[in-house]
Amino acid sequence: MTEAMLGFIGLGNMGGPMAVNLAAAGNALICYDASGTAERAPDGAQHASSAAEVAEKAAIVFLCLPDGPIANKVAGELMAAPARIVEVVVDNTTSGANEARATHDMLAETGIAYADAPVSGGASGARAGTLAMMVATSDALYTRLEPLLLPMAKNARHVGREPGQGMAMKLLNNFLSGMAMAATSEAIAFGARQGLDMATIIDTVSVSSGTNTAITDKFPKRILSESFDSGFATRLMTKDLQLYVDSCKQLDAPRRLSETLLEQVWGQMLVDMPASDFTEIYPFTLTRDK
Repeated sequence: MTEAMLGFIGLGNMGGPMAVNLAAAGNALICYDASGTAERAPDGAQHASSAAEVAEKAAIVFLCLPDGPIANKVAGELMAAPARIVEVVVDNTTSGANEARATHDMLAETGIAYADAPVSGGASGARAGTLAMMVATSDALYTRLEPLLLPMAKNARHVGREPGQGMAMKLLNNFLSGMAMAATSEAIAFGARQGLDMATIIDTVSVSSGTNTAITDKFPKRILSESFDSGFATRLMTKDLQLYVDSCKQLDAPRRLSETLLEQVWGQMLVDMPASDFTEIYPFTLTRDK
């Protein structure tokens, strides 16, 4: 099925390049960003003056917003548009599973379908179109959406059929990512105290059983170079971990490691380095116990 016009709301570090890739695949877009649409929208895209205008011109609307409450608010604006034609909302925001279910239920009252579809891979992955996307929706809707998702996220996966399952997958992924970054930082700091070269540690562990994306991507590209420019802020990692821990508490799921990681590592880093990129976990690790 060919879509005449797609909507995209939220053109920040992730949404901006995602919209560029969606447009580059030949899709007509109408975009809106509360912080300035004209400066952020892809070349050739129409610029909307509000979320409601997007709802009136696009049957499928993508949201890539800072958090769940904002996504829920924008979804309400789409619903309230007087001449809306929107049929589907694809939510690329990272929020909690409960927030995703609330947005789904709200949209369902007016017959608008919802897919929670958070992404992983950082700003570089958004630019390259190599994001992972964890999509929870019906089989039929995923089939309709998949051709639109792949230009933005070549690693799109249909992870479930119930609202909130995509968000749950993203939160457990970010718990694992946050743990890997913290553990790898401590391990490399230990190696440095033993006189081992960081590049040698990275090269050796990358082909050993301790490998992870911190070793294969973040340390060689962002930390060894001291650029610390992943584009993913410490405050976002802390937010995602808080959502994960809160969800674990609601479900009475195991959370000993995640609570420790949140309270003693990322939460403390946010206090000490509030404007930091999350790859600055390594210098934070080096100084925190001194």
